[in-house]
Amino acid sequence: MKRLKIAMMSMTHGHTRKYYDVLKNNPKLEWVAVSTENEVVKANFLNAVEGIPCYDSDEAMLDAHPEIEAVVIASDNAKHYSQMKLLAERKIDILSMKIPTFDMEEYEKIEKLIEENGIICQVELECHYNPVTVRFKEQLASGKLGKLYAFNARNTTLSPVWAFPWQGVPELSYGKRVPIKEGNPRFRGGALCDHPHIFDMIRWIADSEFDYVFAHVAPNLRHDLEEEDMLSVVGKMKNGVTFSLDPSWSNMEERIKVPGPGWELYPKRMEVYMTANCENGSVVADLFGPNVCHNGAPNDRYTVQYTYFDEWVGLIDEFVENIRLRRQPKINLAWHKNTIRVMNAVYESIATGKPVKL
Repeated sequence: MKRLKIAMMSMTHGHTRKYYDVLKNNPKLEWVAVSTENEVVKANFLNAVEGIPCYDSDEAMLDAHPEIEAVVIASDNAKHYSQMKLLAERKIDILSMKIPTFDMEEYEKIEKLIEENGIICQVELECHYNPVTVRFKEQLASGKLGKLYAFNARNTTLSPVWAFPWQGVPELSYGKRVPIKEGNPRFRGGALCDHPHIFDMIRWIADSEFDYVFAHVAPNLRHDLEEEDMLSVVGKMKNGVTFSLDPSWSNMEERIKVPGPGWELYPKRMEVYMTANCENGSVVADLFGPNVCHNGAPNDRYTVQYTYFDEWVGLIDEFVENIRLRRQPKINLAWHKNTIRVMNAVYESIATGKPVKL
C-alpha cells in the first residue's frame, strides 16, 4: 500500500505527543510537515522532533506541501470548523481530535463540507482501539453473560489545563461562554468536554442510543478554574440499559507547562474503568493497567510508566485504510453526532437540575 503523506495542525491538543512516534515510525505513513499555533508550541515541537518542517500557519504549510494527503487536526475545539473548511476545500482527508464542535448547527456545516468535497473525516476516539475494550465487547456479544442490564464507566484524569491552556478557556473548549447553571460562577467547557470516550463507548457496547440523562456537577477541586472539573451522569439507554458515568478531572496534578515526570500526583494521570452487569454475571475492565509505578525517590517525582497497548497504532492503521479504500470510518461524523448531542444534554441537565430526554 502506498505510504500516506500526512501532516499535523496547531499542535496544542493534549494528544499531540502521542502521534510523534506513530507518525515517524509507522511504515504506512510519510510525515510531511506540521503547523504550530504559537512560538511556545513551536519550540516544544522542535525540541521533541527533528527533521520535520515546521510552519507558523496552516496555509503556509499547505501551500508549501501540495503533496499532503491527510492532516491530523490537533487544535482547540473552537478552531476545528475553520480548519476542516480549509482542508475540505483542498480535498485533504481529516483525522479530527475528539470534539469536532459542540455547536450542532456548525456540526451540520462540517458534515456538509465533508460530503460535498468527497473527503474522509475520522474522529479520534482511541479507546475504541484498546484491546481491553475490544475484549470487553466480545465478552458481552458472546451471549455467555446474558442480557446487559447496567453499565458503569469512569474516565478520570488530571486536568490538562496547565500544559494546554485552551482547555481552561470556555470559548476555546466549549466554543462559547455559557454559564454552567444559574447562580454558579463556572462555565461549560471543562472535564466533560475532555472525556467523550465513555459516552461513545456505551452506545457501541450496549448497541443502543441514549433515552435520557440526569447529571450533577460537584464543587471544583481546582477553585481557580472557570470550568467544571467534577461531575457525574446517570440515565437509561433506549433498550433499557441503565448507566452511571463519571467523566471528571478527579486525579490531581502538578501544574507544569510541559507534561513530564511528576505531572501526576496520585494514583496516575488517567483511569478508565468499565463494568457491565448482566443477567448471568458481571465483567470489569481496566483499560489503562497494569502500570509500572515508581515513588520518585530521591526527589519525590512520582511517575507511572504505562504498559498498555498504544491505541494510536490501530487508529492510524484504520485511518490509512479508510483513505486508501475510500471507506467510511467507524467513528465518523454521523456516528459521533449523537455522542456530542448527549454531552450537550448533560450540560442542559446540570443547568436545569432535571433529567433531559433525547
